[in-house]
Order: sequence, then structure tokens, then C-alpha cells
Amino acid sequence: MRILVAEDDLHLSSQIKAALLAEGRAVDIAHTGEDALHLGATEPYDLIVLDIGLPGRDGMSILRDWRESKIDTPVLILTARVTWSDRVDGLDAGADDYLAKPFHMKELSARIRAILRRKAGLQAPVIVAADIEYDSRTGSVQRSGKTIELTSYEASILDYLLHNKGRFISRTELSEHIYEFDEDRDSNTIAVFIARLRQKLGADLIETLRGKGYRISDVS
Repeated sequence: MRILVAEDDLHLSSQIKAALLAEGRAVDIAHTGEDALHLGATEPYDLIVLDIGLPGRDGMSILRDWRESKIDTPVLILTARVTWSDRVDGLDAGADDYLAKPFHMKELSARIRAILRRKAGLQAPVIVAADIEYDSRTGSVQRSGKTIELTSYEASILDYLLHNKGRFISRTELSEHIYEFDEDRDSNTIAVFIARLRQKLGADLIETLRGKGYRISDVS
């Protein structure tokens, strides 16, 4: 999953990025309102962490612009404002959740996972497909009760396919959602990662349709 963190505090944005990278996320950073507005409108993020107090353009107006432009990327607002009216304003502007500063990184991660599950129509943090169990909280994978070690990119692809169950995902889309903005997005390597996943998790888990991409259907 690829996440945009729009936060002008350099120390806090670095902390957030480090925490999300440790969970296997691809993370881009925007330190100004203008950069956040542009990236959120032009890049295919799975979720945006948006600070309200950005320089140049405040987060609330950015969020309203995105929603008016029919950009429905889930947004988690960060703010030092703590009144109930501020929370209502943020949610009414189109935010999916609201987290007041200061906060614990584990709570931020948990809220992000919950938003992504809701978007995917999933309830439990452990996602089951055939004999595979994937724990979205830890990134751990088990097959028939045995732990399977995956590389970070293999885990990212599995995570994205499971959260988009039943839908064919092209190589291009996968590369857009597992690599950061400044990484080399070579969609040809996706086929290599898929082949490795099939070796580790079973040949029948991931379906391929020529011209459409890859799909995992049997998910609960």
C-alpha cells in the first residue's frame, strides 16, 4: 500500500515514514500544502495522512478541493486542534478519521489499517484466502499454520491483492502502489514477485488473466 504523509514538521514526518516503512508501506512525504494538493490529485495513493496546519495551503481546504474534484482517496487528518467542532468540520469536509496530536505511532498505524480494511470491505485484521492467513497488523503470513517468509515487495503485493479481493490488478497498478514516488517503477519485475509468491503460497492462490492482470478471489 502506498501512503502520502502531508506534514510540515520534519521530525514528525520522518517518524511517521519510518513507522510505516517498517510495516511494508510505500511512503511519500509532502511538507507544504501546495505539494500535498498536487501529489494527492495526481498520484494513486491508497491513503493520505493530512496535517491541517500545512504552510501555504491549509489541510482542510486541500481536503475540500480533493473531494470536490471527486478524489475519494481515504484521508486521516492530523491536527493539534482538539475541540469537537474541529473534528466535526474535518469529518464533514470528507475525512475518514481524525487523530489529535500528540499521538502514539501504534495508534496511527492501527487507524490506518482500520481505514484500509473498511475500504476493502474487510472486518478482521487477519485476512484468510484458501489456506493462507495474512495478519495485516504484523505483515506475517502463514500457510496451513506454517510461517512463510516473504520479502518486503512480495508482502506488499500480497497485501494489495488481498485488500482488492476479486478485482484483476494490472502490473502497472501494482507497481504504482508498492513503489514510492522516486523509485524506479519497473512493472516487469511484478511478474517475478508473483512467481515467487506462487512458489511460496501455492500456484492456485493468484489467478492470472491475460491483458487484465492478477486476482485473489477466495478471501474472508
